[in-house]
Amino acid sequence: MFGLGWPEIGVIAIVAVLIFGPKKIPELGTALGKTLRGFKEEMKIPSDETNSEQEKQ
Repeated sequence: MFGLGWPEIGVIAIVAVLIFGPKKIPELGTALGKTLRGFKEEMKIPSDETNSEQEKQ
């Protein structure tokens, strides 16, 4: 996963818990998941702006 081993992932997880606290981590994960899901949907479905720009050319 991005060239990271288990020790590096463990250190990142510990630092995240220290910075955000254990109660905030699930909320951050949920927000990140929703953001990534929305980004994927926008990449799949071309918007009206993209279609109108292509028609102009």
